[in-house]
Amino acid sequence: MTNEGITRRNAIAGAAAAGIGVPLLAACGGNTGGGSQQPAPAAGEKLGATSEVPVGGGKIFADQQVVVTQPNQGSFEGFSAVCTHAGCLLSTVSDGTMNCTCHGSRFSIEDGSVVTGPASSPLPKVELAVKRGEIVTA
Repeated sequence: MTNEGITRRNAIAGAAAAGIGVPLLAACGGNTGGGSQQPAPAAGEKLGATSEVPVGGGKIFADQQVVVTQPNQGSFEGFSAVCTHAGCLLSTVSDGTMNCTCHGSRFSIEDGSVVTGPASSPLPKVELAVKRGEIVTA
């Protein structure tokens, strides 16, 4: 005798999987490559001293949502600190990359390009100026 149709056990298991899976997919996959677009900081906004940004590394200025890197001595680069995958704020700068711990994306400190996904878009550039040892937005 064959039992056609859905059993109670299969229905409950399917409902549980949907109840867990759908929110996870919504949290992680709702924004592929767009991230949360934040307005660029106003020109002339003071970020910090050049001495705060290590050579070969960077510093995240969370209040302004900007990360400043110094790939080479005296060369400062600015990027949005908002991950292009799902809009999380970048958390660290180490080993030549700017890192988002939300889903593991990593971006180059040189040009903001994606080194490791899931992000597929580079970090937007933020124009900078250095005035008397201070980094400001341009």
